[in-house]
Amino acid sequence: MRVAITGSTGLIGSALTRSLLADGHQVLRLTRGRTASRPADGSESAPWEPGSRLDPAVLDDVDAVVHLAGAGVGDRRWSETYKQEIRLSRLQGTRTVAEACAEAARPPRVLVSASATGYYGDTGERVVTESDPVGDDFLASVCVAWESAAAPAERAGVRVVHPRTGLVVSADGGAWGKLFPLFRFGLGGRLGSGDQYWPFISLPDHIAALRYAIDHDDIAGPLNFTAPEPLTNREITRAMGRILHRPTLAAVPAFALKAVLGEFADGITGSCRAVPAGLQKAGFTFRQPGIDEALRAALSKDQPTESATPEAPSEATPEAALEATPEVTREAPPGDARTAASAEPGSIR
Repeated sequence: MRVAITGSTGLIGSALTRSLLADGHQVLRLTRGRTASRPADGSESAPWEPGSRLDPAVLDDVDAVVHLAGAGVGDRRWSETYKQEIRLSRLQGTRTVAEACAEAARPPRVLVSASATGYYGDTGERVVTESDPVGDDFLASVCVAWESAAAPAERAGVRVVHPRTGLVVSADGGAWGKLFPLFRFGLGGRLGSGDQYWPFISLPDHIAALRYAIDHDDIAGPLNFTAPEPLTNREITRAMGRILHRPTLAAVPAFALKAVLGEFADGITGSCRAVPAGLQKAGFTFRQPGIDEALRAALSKDQPTESATPEAPSEATPEAALEATPEVTREAPPGDARTAASAEPGSIR
């Protein structure tokens, strides 16, 4: 199988690339402003410009496209200018990829185009599935437009999947990568009231779910990429302390978060109790369904990359997250240690 990936140097993109290569698949990295090359890891690369055009011929021999690129939600305090960058980087990049898929002589059979649990907005204690309506805040408006931008591919008959990603548990990047150092030094604690639900998912489960969505032709539309039992920030804080053997007495009140982060603080103190109804109905099995397993996987130095796609059972059973995690568009060269793993867009909530 040949898979094209945007955002291939971010936290999720690089992990997905390693997983696919380990299983003998071909990976084509779509990178900004670079000529075609063959990185040291055995993947290939081709240039694209998110705001303009991707040559459809690049995708002629591609089986699947995974689109993860976008400006980092948590990169800086939100100004009106940066909010516009967050929106445009997602809409323009997705539309560019979708149009290339539609115009390819032999279109890919599937486009997996990132989204986020920020789609639902602040939902309090209510359990949220893929059938719930869009929220009414900035991130929700971005997510609904983000998903709609993939319409050209869908109209052309390409199967489109939208992973609505929650908070990806990893010590190597993303929102959680910023939390681990604080907790290791005993400075971790609840954020805001601590009663807000955070929909989390381990990085290995996220990669396995991406590959599951690619491989199963009956999967289409939005899917919550979250663990089966979302927890409150207070519960996650206790788990962090328990696993790291550190106190969790510190607390940051909501007004302080607002003062430092501005409107982005709403994505931290807001609540989203999203559950993976679609993945579970499709027969996907989580390997780290609980927070303790997810944290231990994040701290493991020996995370396997092979066999990332679990077998489906014989019968299918039926911020707010901090960041959704499309990967940053400011890509470092493949193999460069300075990859922007900590600045993934995506985990928009």
